[in-house]
Amino acid sequence: MGVEVVVEGLSKSFGPQNIWRDVSLVLPAGEVSAMLGPSGTGKSVFLKSLIGLLKPERGKVVVNGVDLVRCSEHQLYAARKLFGVLFQDGALFGSMNLYDNVAFPLREHTKKSEAEIRRIVLEKLEMTGLAGAEKKLPGEISGGMRKRAGLARALVLDPQVILCDEPDSGLDPVRTAYLSQLLIDLNAQIDATILIVTHNINVARTVPDNVGLLFRRELVMFGPREVLLTSDEPVVAQFLNGRRVGPIGMSEEKDQATMDAEAANRHLAQPGDDEIQGMAPQIQPTPGLPPRPAVARRKHRVLRILHTLPPEAQRTIVDSLTPEERAQYGIGLGTRR
Repeated sequence: MGVEVVVEGLSKSFGPQNIWRDVSLVLPAGEVSAMLGPSGTGKSVFLKSLIGLLKPERGKVVVNGVDLVRCSEHQLYAARKLFGVLFQDGALFGSMNLYDNVAFPLREHTKKSEAEIRRIVLEKLEMTGLAGAEKKLPGEISGGMRKRAGLARALVLDPQVILCDEPDSGLDPVRTAYLSQLLIDLNAQIDATILIVTHNINVARTVPDNVGLLFRRELVMFGPREVLLTSDEPVVAQFLNGRRVGPIGMSEEKDQATMDAEAANRHLAQPGDDEIQGMAPQIQPTPGLPPRPAVARRKHRVLRILHTLPPEAQRTIVDSLTPEERAQYGIGLGTRR
């Protein structure tokens, strides 16, 4: 099972430029989370800060009781073995075939025999739908295959946390759908904690258990998918519904005068500007795979805090329960909180 990642008061700057400040959240163990935000809001910087590739000025990242921001180099090296990272471009070695690319971390960081390495590499290639492609070079395959090869390499050390930096980048909608399904299937099989950094609305609506959004150098919200997907918080609603009207503009954010003008002229909105896409169903594991253990854990966690959630999120969650689950948690049949 994956491990919990606790982020407290994390702040990062490059010189005088503040990227984001005081970010606090918990990535629940074994669940799939997504970090969203317009382009340029520091999503990839956040991901790299989680594993010490970039050093925040303040705050904590605690994994298994170790603060990765202030621990020793030895502790950081050991903790990084808990992580697997799918970089935005796949980060494959162009001169190596897929087999050697995926085998690289095993040869670099373990003393396993070549026979054991072969078993692991072929297993991960099959898990990511690349069985039979091990002799191909990165330049000979599609972008979607390169992403999956990068994911296979991220899996070879059996990570407990998988970080995916814009896995949909450069992919068409069909390949993005396949990759989304693959991430859910992997979670069902290995129960790892997964964080997806993306600005793809469809991925955000259908894949994660939990969603967060960065904007104006702050974490606007982070919580169960029902909270974000039903939220009327302006920037969250604008982003997750793909609207022009709202705080996000072409240059990241709009000034107050522009927002006031939009509010005064809502009757002139274009078709689709106010279209609410509603609560999209979450992707389920491919038939034949085991159920995701995260689903039961997450449901139990969310129902324990149900009374603290916004009314629309409460209604959405209650409506998703079976009669047996309502009885188990003391929620009357037909109840809409």
